[in-house]
Amino acid sequence: MPGLGEPEARHRLAAARLAILATVRPDGRPHAVPIVFAVEGDTLYSIADPKPKDGLDLLRHRNVAANPAVSVLVHEYHEPWEGIWWVRADGLARVVESGPERNAAIRLLRAKYPDYATWSTPFGAATMVEMKRVSSWTM
Repeated sequence: MPGLGEPEARHRLAAARLAILATVRPDGRPHAVPIVFAVEGDTLYSIADPKPKDGLDLLRHRNVAANPAVSVLVHEYHEPWEGIWWVRADGLARVVESGPERNAAIRLLRAKYPDYATWSTPFGAATMVEMKRVSSWTM
């Protein structure tokens, strides 16, 4: 399967605006949700933000507590298919409720997403993914 090469795959991952975070529920069923995120080094950051949802006690956080293995997927799809691609980062996640790492997540996300820069509503916990493997595919 043709890949992008690790530097290009990491660049596309970091530049993407939306990803799918896949976690595993305690009963073994998969759970996938769209996320906004930022990347710095080998760490991917996301945060429970004030967008409408059923509170800040998120299933993805409970899943990570039970099983930290996650995958994050970004992709480009259009027709015709020339130029389509995907990048997946597999790693170990943890949830950070407060402190410098959570503050770093907020800083990075505010720099990437203009809506975050204007929100004063409190953010929830940050999800930090230590990327262990980055894989990709392209046409």
